[in-house]
Amino acid sequence: MNKSIQLLIVDDSAMMRAVLRRAVTAADPSIVIHEAANGLEAILTMEREHIDAVFTDINMPVMSGIDLLREMQTRAWHHIQSVVISTDGTEARHTEARDLNVRVYLTKPFSPDALQRVLDQLSVECS
Repeated sequence: MNKSIQLLIVDDSAMMRAVLRRAVTAADPSIVIHEAANGLEAILTMEREHIDAVFTDINMPVMSGIDLLREMQTRAWHHIQSVVISTDGTEARHTEARDLNVRVYLTKPFSPDALQRVLDQLSVECS
C-alpha cells in the first residue's frame, strides 16, 4: 500500500489555496493537504510535518516563493518535490526556479489536465 502524499500549498490568496485544494482533492482524494499563506508559514509547517511536495506561488508578502525555495536548499530539504504555480511566466523566473530544483513550473491560469500531469508525476516520485 502506498503512503499518502503530504502536499503543502503555499499562496497568499486564500481563494487560490481553496481552488488548488479542491482540484487536488478531486484528482486524488488520498493526498493530505496542508496550507500556508507565505514562505515563512511554509517553513514552520515543514519543520513540524513530513512534507513530500510543495506547490508555491512566487509573489507573496513576508517571504516570497523564491525565498522559500532558497531556504529549502539551505536546509537540504531535497526530498521535497517543488512545483511553482505563478502568474509570472517569464523565462527569467523559469530559469531561477530550475536553478532551485523546481520540478514543474505552471503558469496561472493552468488547465486541469496540466495539474493532473503534475499530480501523476508526484505520485510516482513520492511513492
